[in-house]
Amino acid sequence: MPWKEVSVMSLRWEFVELAKGSNGNFSQLCRRFGISRSKGYKWWKRYQTEGVAGLKDRSRCPHRSPRRTDRAMERQIVSLRDRHPAWGAWKLQARLKALGQEGVPAPSTVHQILRRHGRIDPAVSAQHRAWQRFEQAAPNQLWQMDFKGHFGLGNGERCHPLTVLDDHSRYALCLEACRNQTGQTVQHILRETFRRYGLPERMLMDNGSPWGDDADHPYTPLTVWLLRLGIGVCHGRPYHPQTQGKEERFHRTLQVEVLQSQSDWDHPSVQTRFDQWRQVYNHQRPHQALGMAVPASRYRISARSFPEVLPPIDYGGDAVIRKVQDHGRLSFHHRVFRLSKAFRGYPVALRPTLTDGVWEVYFCAHRIAQIDARGSV
Repeated sequence: MPWKEVSVMSLRWEFVELAKGSNGNFSQLCRRFGISRSKGYKWWKRYQTEGVAGLKDRSRCPHRSPRRTDRAMERQIVSLRDRHPAWGAWKLQARLKALGQEGVPAPSTVHQILRRHGRIDPAVSAQHRAWQRFEQAAPNQLWQMDFKGHFGLGNGERCHPLTVLDDHSRYALCLEACRNQTGQTVQHILRETFRRYGLPERMLMDNGSPWGDDADHPYTPLTVWLLRLGIGVCHGRPYHPQTQGKEERFHRTLQVEVLQSQSDWDHPSVQTRFDQWRQVYNHQRPHQALGMAVPASRYRISARSFPEVLPPIDYGGDAVIRKVQDHGRLSFHHRVFRLSKAFRGYPVALRPTLTDGVWEVYFCAHRIAQIDARGSV
């Protein structure tokens, strides 16, 4: 997939950041970003020697690290705050250190500088509630996915932001300005995301459309497609948004740092703004839950590549195979059982349990149901 011209700098930045931890998968990374190895090495070498300036076309600007006086440091702090009005003293200090600045003061001093320059509103007091955090042990073990609440655009249309977040690193894998929330739209976007970053082991989502009807009917054509790719699907507890707490927090950050300043946007301008901010979020914005590191420092692309052609479903010879009929019906032992109609037309495997007459139903490698064939027909 060729790089989009409107976000070529964002993609080059993301490419070289991910190349740092490619662990010998440089060729795979180049394929995910749709570029040749020679071009990938060109940008990697320029970045190593020239920094961010080396990613610009025909740019030879030298990297500068001049001495800073106390007054100059104050100007830098205020300037960085003006570019990121939602960042507090801890994030500003961590970002300035990450940029290689010397003599960066303590967060308490940064806060006082912001206060003196009128960048702190004394009438606003942030109240934070401490949640018990959990996270996966490695990247790509779990991705969280959700739609943020839609909002209106200047042309009368509505935007539905789709977000996908890696649970371990908080790396924002997808931030897409969608025109609707249909399964077909989500599948198209996920296909492009999988091509770039590879496949996760599991994905966590809520129980709403398009990834579930309700808690009792969690399968849709979209989630069946994910299972077909070998991705486990799990849903949050109904009425417990804290199950997807990282997504909820990401949405609040998106609201404060991007959407509060929206004007008469249309879908292309929203996407351009999303692309720019996703680069900042992943590669520049310090994350408190990561010890003030940035998400890109903990993320690595998945070793599981997206299969353009899916292999046939093979259950081996130790299972009873049945094809799911219309309305999700399954015929077995002269009885009819109901699965989700999202499995219509697919073969499923039935394997006996330790309880006589009770069978587990598998789709590919995933257990999707249990049926009881005991009793009269």
